[in-house]
Amino acid sequence: MSEQYRTVPHELPFKYEEGDLQVTRGCAWTGPGCHLGCGVIMYTDQDGKFVKCEGDPEDPWTNGRLCMRCLDAPEVTNHKERLLYPMKRAREDRGKDKWERITWDEAYDIITEQFMDMKEKYGPESVIFAQGTGRDIAAYITRLAWSFGSPNYTGLLSGQACYLPRIAGMAATTGAPWIPDAAQQFPERYDHPDYEVPEVMFIWGNYPLKSNIEGFYGHWVIDLMKRGMKLVTVDPKVTWLATKSELHLRVRPGTDAALALGMMKVIIDEDLYDHEFVEKWCYGFDELAQRASEFTLERVEEITWVPAEKIVAAARMLGKAKNSTLQWGVAVDMTREAMPAGQAILALWEITGNMERPGGMIVAPEILSVAGGWGREILGPEQEQKRIGIQDYPLYNFGFAVSQPDETVKTMETGVPYEIHGAWLQTTNPIACMGADPKRLYNAMKDLDFIVVVDLFKTPTIAALADVVLPAQTFAERNGIAFVSGAQRGSTINKVTSVGETKSDMEINLELGRRWNPEAWPWDNVDDMFTDMLKPTNMSFEELQEVAPAYQPIEYYRHEKGMLRPDGQPGFNTPTGRIELWSNFYSRAGLDPLPYFEEPEPGPGSTPELMEEYPLVMTSGARFWGMFHSEHRQIERMRHYRPWPLMEIHPETAAKYGIKDGDWVWMEGPLGRAKRKAKLTPIMDRRLVSCDHGWWFPEGDPEKFYDVFDLNINNTLPWIPGKSGFGSNYKSSICKIYKVEEEK
Repeated sequence: MSEQYRTVPHELPFKYEEGDLQVTRGCAWTGPGCHLGCGVIMYTDQDGKFVKCEGDPEDPWTNGRLCMRCLDAPEVTNHKERLLYPMKRAREDRGKDKWERITWDEAYDIITEQFMDMKEKYGPESVIFAQGTGRDIAAYITRLAWSFGSPNYTGLLSGQACYLPRIAGMAATTGAPWIPDAAQQFPERYDHPDYEVPEVMFIWGNYPLKSNIEGFYGHWVIDLMKRGMKLVTVDPKVTWLATKSELHLRVRPGTDAALALGMMKVIIDEDLYDHEFVEKWCYGFDELAQRASEFTLERVEEITWVPAEKIVAAARMLGKAKNSTLQWGVAVDMTREAMPAGQAILALWEITGNMERPGGMIVAPEILSVAGGWGREILGPEQEQKRIGIQDYPLYNFGFAVSQPDETVKTMETGVPYEIHGAWLQTTNPIACMGADPKRLYNAMKDLDFIVVVDLFKTPTIAALADVVLPAQTFAERNGIAFVSGAQRGSTINKVTSVGETKSDMEINLELGRRWNPEAWPWDNVDDMFTDMLKPTNMSFEELQEVAPAYQPIEYYRHEKGMLRPDGQPGFNTPTGRIELWSNFYSRAGLDPLPYFEEPEPGPGSTPELMEEYPLVMTSGARFWGMFHSEHRQIERMRHYRPWPLMEIHPETAAKYGIKDGDWVWMEGPLGRAKRKAKLTPIMDRRLVSCDHGWWFPEGDPEKFYDVFDLNINNTLPWIPGKSGFGSNYKSSICKIYKVEEEK
């Protein structure tokens, strides 16, 4: 193993026996469940059946803690409704439950024949390759797309409105992604001699106890609170963490940019910013100050619903803190102008000097750069120029190599700039979860010539669209490398069982890739492929399995030491070598170089004429225990804890509309409606309702696509991205509500 990596001494080996059970340590960075990468211990019986999953007490990130999704992974892996073998149906039978079991060789032959036919007739760009949530598929699906010749790797989410807006925005303005410093980069964690506990953490647009993003665990917040850290929570709901916070800012969904700019004005007016850091390491401060001056407390209070005195108090807590950090989430991405919102929020920590310092914000240490794709050089510049959306949204030239989703849907509908004929859908269920206006997405895709879906279970997307279905594996059934988002460390996913004829996503892509472009896929098996990917670490896959997790050494104040720029000069990896409060990248892309606020549309501030008919603000997408996005709906134990799709509403608001707890109601917006069960709760603002996302009924009729078009909250949401092509209003719309039996 390379000496540049540090590992954690384990009392227990990688594999051992406990009675009649085989015990294996591993990582859960794949389906089912989230993309966090928890340390797990998996138990298999003498027949090789996966029987129990526990948290790994020797894992420095989790210390044995594990959520119910991983604890229940054996039920998912062994579930009676798992897809166990490849299937096909006739093109004319799309939407019908008429499936024929086939072998893997038959499936690969059919797929290869169809894809190569489309490639020859229409060009490889005529096939899109789409994935869902960001677990560990990006490296392999991108390589498959690019080795086929298609530049159109995408996620069918309007504006790529999850994670990528913040990542692209941070890259454009600072040259790197930033994460909160919770000592996650050190094996010793909080005991590392250089680490300092943040004086205050802002939790903004994220509830980390239920929604863990960027490799950040919610229990770290509790750890740090026990060590003296204070909290400020920015969330429309009253959460448990909000009740433990010094301040709770109950912001109106979609108005985060205005709140940040209002706080910025207070910090600048009261001279609470870090003059030395701003003068030495920031670019465009005077222009930023001028923009912030427009956001008076009176204006911001009216826009955001946050009282002026709380805005001032939050700004002073940040400005006066010795060190402060920020844990933020997809609520920032899921507004149409997500890029300027993220720019405004992060600027608060930039001008207060909380960058690259202990207990502040740090540049995420990276071991392997594969999250945005692997093998882009295979594609070539000619095909790269055909990527959908890069002409309309130039910022897509500077960041992730994805096609712009809204333009991709439009291209499927119009055939401009060229026709789309096929789709490869892997780890995604867009008709139930990601896609705005799901009927529009369905209509855009239903006439494509050929569609392949790779998944664990039958989904509405499979029922509606698939011609060939390939059965994927859970994390317990396959090997893999796991570097996770945020602060990367080297972990491995370790196979302990096998169910049916399933194959891992990586094995599927490797085997098809070898048929399509063998030079781009030279490996005999996935373990050899992983070892080749690991060459920069000087570790083989087998070596990493034995010692994982492995940590890359990291230090603070890297910008002062030339460690954040490829040329080795001090500063940040931007055109000016500074953090760009006024962004040259945005300016070059024809965008406003400064942060700004734009009202969500529709909404109280943009379409007041609609508020009489649609008087409530609707938000969606909040995570809940037991399910992840559109997964787990058929898992009995998980479904027991969340049997129905809920709409949270304040009791007084519900009474106004004659709604009682448990009533089925329609939530209707200007574009459509969705069915929900009312859950009355005082945690909600009286002007707001919150609706679960990703719902469908696996027990329903597959030829009615498991009732998805009655249940999908995205029925009310349009395909409209921000000016940059990033961001969309998934969490800020307007609605009216009424009982189902009234059928208005």
